[in-house]
Amino acid sequence: GAMAAPHLQQPSFLLATLKADCVNKPFAQRCHDLETVIEELPAKELHGIFPWLVESIFGSLDGIIVGWNLRCLQGRTNPNEYSVALDFLDPSGPMMKLVYKLQAEEYRYDFPVSYLPGPVKASIQEQVLPECSLYHNKVQFPSSGGLGLNLALNPFEYYMFYFAISLITQKNSPVTHHVSPSNSAYFILVDTYLKCFLPTEGSVLPPPSSNPGGAIPSPTPRSPAVPFSSYGMHHTSLLKRHIAHQPSVNADPASQEIWRSETLLQIFVEMWLHHYSLEMYQKMQSPHVKESFKPTEEHVLVVRLLVKHLHAFSNSLKPEPLSPSAHSHTASPLEEFKRLVVVIPRFVQEKLYIFLQHCFGHWPLDASFRAVLEMWLSYLQPWRYAPEKPPQSTEPLPRSVSDKWAAFIQENLLMYTKLFVGFLNRALRTDLVSPKNALMVFRVAKVFAQPNLAEMILKGEQLFLEPELVIPHRQHRFFMSPTLGGSFLSSRSPAVTDASFKVKSHVYSLEGQDFQYKQMFGAEVRNLVLKLAQLICQAQQTAKSISDHSAETMASQSFFSWFRFTPSEVNGSYTGNDLDEIGQDSIKKTDEYLEKALEYLCQIFKLSEAQLTQMMMKCGTAQDENGKKQLPDCIASENGLILTPLGRYQIINGLRRFELQYQGDTELQPIRSYENAALVRLLFRLSSLLNQRFADQMEVLCSRDDFVGRLCRYHLTNPQLAQKIRYSPVVRDRMSHNWGPRISLRFLASYRTLISLLMIYFLASWFYVGPVGCTFIILTGYFLYAVIMTFFFEGWKPHEH
Repeated sequence: GAMAAPHLQQPSFLLATLKADCVNKPFAQRCHDLETVIEELPAKELHGIFPWLVESIFGSLDGIIVGWNLRCLQGRTNPNEYSVALDFLDPSGPMMKLVYKLQAEEYRYDFPVSYLPGPVKASIQEQVLPECSLYHNKVQFPSSGGLGLNLALNPFEYYMFYFAISLITQKNSPVTHHVSPSNSAYFILVDTYLKCFLPTEGSVLPPPSSNPGGAIPSPTPRSPAVPFSSYGMHHTSLLKRHIAHQPSVNADPASQEIWRSETLLQIFVEMWLHHYSLEMYQKMQSPHVKESFKPTEEHVLVVRLLVKHLHAFSNSLKPEPLSPSAHSHTASPLEEFKRLVVVIPRFVQEKLYIFLQHCFGHWPLDASFRAVLEMWLSYLQPWRYAPEKPPQSTEPLPRSVSDKWAAFIQENLLMYTKLFVGFLNRALRTDLVSPKNALMVFRVAKVFAQPNLAEMILKGEQLFLEPELVIPHRQHRFFMSPTLGGSFLSSRSPAVTDASFKVKSHVYSLEGQDFQYKQMFGAEVRNLVLKLAQLICQAQQTAKSISDHSAETMASQSFFSWFRFTPSEVNGSYTGNDLDEIGQDSIKKTDEYLEKALEYLCQIFKLSEAQLTQMMMKCGTAQDENGKKQLPDCIASENGLILTPLGRYQIINGLRRFELQYQGDTELQPIRSYENAALVRLLFRLSSLLNQRFADQMEVLCSRDDFVGRLCRYHLTNPQLAQKIRYSPVVRDRMSHNWGPRISLRFLASYRTLISLLMIYFLASWFYVGPVGCTFIILTGYFLYAVIMTFFFEGWKPHEH
């Protein structure tokens, strides 16, 4: 749990009283009492309860104490507690008043380094100072008898650290009902804090206190007991780095208004995204490496909220004045910070890129990937969160992406190209007949098909591939990663344009100097797109066949279907599909999504009609002369047919299948769901007794060359099974009784047979035909059926027995 600074006294009477109230008083009453305590008591007394209060709200760092369980608290299920919690934790509510009250006194609270994200924790423990200024001058080594390293945080940092990291630590919160993450109190608070401390309009809300807590400076620098090395250059505050050349602004107290904005943004990015370092990312490319951190769907949704708000925040930047002197006098600190977020995209880009790469490579192949997909697409489309409104048009044409976004696309090229290839590889392994998977393919294709977007991505690739007229052994110096001490403003060859340099710096800083770039519009990726288009066609045909099969099934569920005896009931072949229960509406949606996705892919990659026609011909949806689907793709060998990778994919996704039939003794096949188990066993014993008793007589009858012999051979023998037994020792060993001529009564155990017999007897009794007459009618009908089938299959020629 939270640990206060070593100089704190023992728990006070106030703390003991508040802990007792947690057990004895309802939630709303406790919050009201806390508000009174915060308003009336001085900071000196509130100092001792602050760590306990933060932990009791957000839960302990080890996840044992759940706290208020904000991630499961929803207004629909608990409206009273929901509204009370949001009011208490609001930026202008009692809890933030407590934070600012303690902030004015410059109290510090210890946060264990062991609960920080993996790369940060490993860096600090190895005495390497993280690049992010959030950790600078805060590392405290344990006093005598103490365990572990701590960060000395001010109250605002301490509160936001706990708030942000509770999304990660509280994974096993009890859930008694279905919870929608976007409607939880936690999600609403994230949105509220972002709008308050990173406002798109106006300025940051001032601290709700008479004491200007917002002007409290950062913690006093403290020299660590052991010297730290750095990732690169020593970095100070983001704002101070950006306006260090403006002493007038630094001296202005108004510049302190955005320290909370910077702190909040750094904490959210570090706690939610910095779980993989570049080194870890490179190692995790191997499928044998076990991942150390697994984000949840809720985690991804919160990160998407952060991405969307950052786009809106940076896009709300006002245009720069034409006069530089006017700019220096009119630009507010918040405007400077917005400009900072724009000009330093790597502040979020690197961590988000590695986070997305991990999700694309390790997320399960199911519909929950939609959350990751939408987060990615939100980052790719900053123009969606721009304040300007699209021009009114009478034609419903897609809005063209403005050329002003070319710089963003070029400086985030890998976000568009490499992650698109990653999505293609995922899509090729998913079942596109599923409406949810088809929707994801449609969403990606629709986004990348926006007018002018593909052209700008292609331009970015051309800039990256632009040849360099520099000395080869010095080339690496021009593209040093900013995280390794390089600068985007380093001296470079005049042959390299500014745009080309920025693209190369972006790619090499994220992937390293030895990275082999795979062009999105190159031949290799184009082949992947063609494969995806082929699978889309196959999925469309599969959806159509499922729809037709469902329609036939519905039509066959009639009164007279009970009288039909189908071969599948005898040999146990599987004629259905796991997707039969999708429903006609979902199948229609699947077809619409896939059709539009294919259209968008053709627009993006300029696929011609001839290519589409050729691709359709390759689709394994053509039917043979018997009206049956072709077998899965396989190759013939001396040991039989061997499935190819394409064939395995076709089987897994239900695109093709083998006609499975029971190859053994039909009398010994498993009892079916449409059979009466007791009757199956009883009739098997009866038929076994008859076969043992009359085996010689049936053998003699079947050996005759006249009509009686042909009739007996057709109904008492199974030539196919006899041939398999003769040539297959495996089948022969599994036969537990005589496989010569025999009587089989198992068909009488079918529920359809029983119901048919009962209905015949019911009709016979209606026409006053007694049981003897009914039996005569049934036997006569079966005899005529047997004679007809004998003539049809056997003819008049003697059977080669």
